[in-house]
Amino acid sequence: MEIWNTIMEQGVLATASEILRWFFMLVFASELIVDIIMKGIGIGAILGVISVAAIVFTYAERKVCAFMQVRIGPNRVGGRYGLLQSIADMLKLMSKEDIIPEGCDRVVWALAPMLLFVPSALIYAFFPFDKGAAFADVNVGVFLMLAISSQAVLPFLMSGYASNSKYAFIGGIRTVAQMLSYEAPMVFSLLGVVMLSGSMRMCDIVEAQSQQLWFILMQPIAFVVFVISATAETNRTPFDLVEDESEIVAGPFAEYSGMRWALFFLAEYANLLSVSILFLPGVVWFGLKVLAMVFVFMWFRWTFPRTRIDQMLAFSWKVLLPLALANVLFTGVGIYARQWM
Repeated sequence: MEIWNTIMEQGVLATASEILRWFFMLVFASELIVDIIMKGIGIGAILGVISVAAIVFTYAERKVCAFMQVRIGPNRVGGRYGLLQSIADMLKLMSKEDIIPEGCDRVVWALAPMLLFVPSALIYAFFPFDKGAAFADVNVGVFLMLAISSQAVLPFLMSGYASNSKYAFIGGIRTVAQMLSYEAPMVFSLLGVVMLSGSMRMCDIVEAQSQQLWFILMQPIAFVVFVISATAETNRTPFDLVEDESEIVAGPFAEYSGMRWALFFLAEYANLLSVSILFLPGVVWFGLKVLAMVFVFMWFRWTFPRTRIDQMLAFSWKVLLPLALANVLFTGVGIYARQWM
């Protein structure tokens, strides 16, 4: 009964973390060693979540596509439902030859996929997966999350530039234009949430929703702007001009193969999971919300046609950014008016 009360008060993950820490203290009797072990477990858990999510999402992507477009989908590897198809894909990528294009800048070319994965994984440190379960609960968590995620622009440009390919270079430039254009409305859409919660700490924002309405209900315009911007930031259809094979032959990663190529798509699924995670408390609600948002993003991919680059950029600067700014204005007016009521 005492353990149950602790779980209800502190959360499932925080309670499990305390039990682990208590066990390691019995074994090693050193705060320093236990802290190092717990940090290692935390990093391993984050990488495990991303890896498992990539395996699950590649399978779910095919199944959602099959459902939306009346296809068969994977139905051979791993039984009639094709459950082991993602494992087969992983083994195929691991066994592929690592081909280095002639004339490329080898150092920059090799660093690009690794540097792209780093910010995609690092932002998970700021997410509260449950009550009290945040790897780094800093007081400027939202700011750091946006600052780190914006660093993904550089590796795309590096990969396009270093590949010694005109198609890859054009793809890298288009990716930079797309991601920079949609970062602005995304930041302003989150600003309304920060204003309502009165804090930039991720845990405070989550906690604020347990005391009042969810921010998705209080900020519907910001939510729509955020979802559209997140779709573009994660390079999902209809904004998948990063990998526009009909025009630029797979964009900035056209010259990559094997596991280097897989790192780009591992980063994409890591970003897809991260934008689906934001701002919902409780481990159960967390899981349900993430699944719902991932399904929405997959629904978009297999429903909408790809846009043109000029349409996509104009939509960001002429529609989404003014909407996000107007939402910030009305949120401020609403907060000020509420103080006087």
